[in-house]
Amino acid sequence: MCFSASASFAAGAFLLGIGTLTRKAARTPNERPFAAIPLLFALQQFIEGAVWLTFSHDAPLTNEVMTYAFSFFSLLLWPVFVPAAVLLIEPPGWRRQGLRVFVAACAIASGSLLYTMTGYGIVSRVTGQPIDYVIPHFFPVATMLLYLLSTSASELLSTYGEVKIFRLLVMFSFGAAYVVYTHWFISVWCCFAAALSAVVLPHFSAVPMLAKQVRA
Repeated sequence: MCFSASASFAAGAFLLGIGTLTRKAARTPNERPFAAIPLLFALQQFIEGAVWLTFSHDAPLTNEVMTYAFSFFSLLLWPVFVPAAVLLIEPPGWRRQGLRVFVAACAIASGSLLYTMTGYGIVSRVTGQPIDYVIPHFFPVATMLLYLLSTSASELLSTYGEVKIFRLLVMFSFGAAYVVYTHWFISVWCCFAAALSAVVLPHFSAVPMLAKQVRA
């Protein structure tokens, strides 16, 4: 988690347990990416725990590697992976077609962030309690709106209530993290989103009930 190495490792262990349950609950190949979200957040939390350790052990090379590994999740993976995972579980219909458009837009957003990260670099530092991931030109309003659209708004098209609840909670935490923790936004918001990914688990218990209602 964003506040200490021990908190990051504890969050990672918790999400590893949740992710194991969701992974086992996935019934089809199309459900597996969505079920993997808590597991991937667990890995990201373990990586941030390693970033914390590099500060106390004076390991600049390891810090650089772990900083880029963490940023791979926060800036490149999540904007594309989450909408694509939701698209895969969406039944045929107009919502699925709408999600295809969002996934294409998300790929553009991720490409833009990749250019920013590779072109300007990224460093991590402790300023206050959370970790500050410094990326030049990442925080202008246009970039933040595009990032919010790619990571949160598209999932509101989903048929499944649990997915909508998950994304509404993530959008709320996005706004709270950006307003209250502007300098530490990336770390704090990923911390919130990681904790909220536990909402993925109820989806797999609700899907059979929804399928029965549709057949009825």
